[in-house]
Amino acid sequence: MAKHKQKQEQENDEAVMSLTGHLKELRNRILVVIAVLFAGLLICFNYAGPIVNLLTQQGTELGYQFVYLSPQALFMQYIKVALIGAICLGSPVILYEIWAFIRPGLERKENFVFFFAMVAGLFFFILGAGFAYKIALPFMLYFFIHVNASASIIASISIESYLSFIMTIFITFGTVFEMPVATVILTQLGLMRPEWMVKGRSVVIVVIFIVAAIITPPDVVSQIMIALPMLLLYQLSIWLCRVFRKRKIAGNEDEEEDEEEEKAKAKDEPKQS
Repeated sequence: MAKHKQKQEQENDEAVMSLTGHLKELRNRILVVIAVLFAGLLICFNYAGPIVNLLTQQGTELGYQFVYLSPQALFMQYIKVALIGAICLGSPVILYEIWAFIRPGLERKENFVFFFAMVAGLFFFILGAGFAYKIALPFMLYFFIHVNASASIIASISIESYLSFIMTIFITFGTVFEMPVATVILTQLGLMRPEWMVKGRSVVIVVIFIVAAIITPPDVVSQIMIALPMLLLYQLSIWLCRVFRKRKIAGNEDEEEDEEEEKAKAKDEPKQS
């Protein structure tokens, strides 16, 4: 009885030590993330003015006039841009710290999928934001200023509203470009199959062209330039779904074979004894 109680106390002490160790590791990784964000904030704040000028350049060339409506408004936008820039600069370190913290608790397949989702997710988000800045945003700004054109109304827009609009576009396109990554995750969870995506492809194509027609000027070239990357992303998602679906099925078959072999060995052991 005393030995059993001593053993139970030892197990409880190990559990407490393990929890304490995890909390210390979490604290250290959070401190690293805070330090990286603070350093990134200082760096980006020094370049906040040129970054704002870069973001407003396309609008200025099209005839937009930007104003700030209170003494602190422009300064607050510099801080906002610096914060977003710090998150962007520090995102590789932040994602690594998250992965390093949860990696010990993941199996080999889960570890691969999680690492793939982080790296590919970051890549596709940057790709989507770049596509928005270089292609989608000029079309949208051109369309809005000409639709709203009037002899008595000038396009004077607050810098706060404009930057919020820009950030919304970047986040929207960055999220849309995450389609292949989301497809891989859903496939690994068993919630997506390539047959379903192929079956719904015609509907998706119609929706993509409708969205492209809404956000672009009324000409075919602009609509195709916006819709084509979306169609390519969807086709890439179908291909990735097929690849990872096959990997998942093959992995499940291997696990079933291993389980059957273990059961067969377990049945043979009593006979041999």
